[in-house]
Amino acid sequence: MATSAAHAVHTAHRSDRWRFDAGRVCLDLLATAEAEPPDADDDAQEPLAGEGRLGRWLVGARLVPADTPLPACGPRWVERFAELRGHLAQVVRAEIEGRSAEPALERINALAAGAPPAVRAVRGPGGELVRALAADPECGELLAAVARDAVELLTDPAARAALRQCEGESCHRVYVDTSRGRRRRWCSSEVCGNRERVARHRRRAAELRTVS
Repeated sequence: MATSAAHAVHTAHRSDRWRFDAGRVCLDLLATAEAEPPDADDDAQEPLAGEGRLGRWLVGARLVPADTPLPACGPRWVERFAELRGHLAQVVRAEIEGRSAEPALERINALAAGAPPAVRAVRGPGGELVRALAADPECGELLAAVARDAVELLTDPAARAALRQCEGESCHRVYVDTSRGRRRRWCSSEVCGNRERVARHRRRAAELRTVS
């Protein structure tokens, strides 16, 4: 997986066009568990695995700028991000259900204690200031950035109270509901919301056919 993040983005496949609509980067990582795996015939495969996939997610999540080299991004990185995702799933769902998941929380805290990648402001091609990393990021630094985002989310009473489980059928995504009146029902109106509207239309059409 020795490639630059920019190349990873340009070579993205349709099956791993990650969604970033959960409202927090830690929840966006949690959502990768719902993505189609690299090999659709192997349900056991890790969605983040495969050539360049984790790199594309890191760019999409804005953890690294698009032109950042990621020479060390390989299977071990995928394993560590998947492990963090598992801890996040335990803690976030426990919070929604009003219970605790202390062992997983302690692991998140341990990762959050690390330093995230150092950033710099540099001049872009047009002379504008753009964000860049001071050095090639290490896996632990990127994990720390996600874990810190989780700590900030979980310790913010308003954000924590706005955690929602998508109501879409067979969808387990969690998101922060920032809608007016806190009435958002789906992780994505265009995806899960549209699926429910289509299903509702089909049910009504079937009922009309039955009546007639």
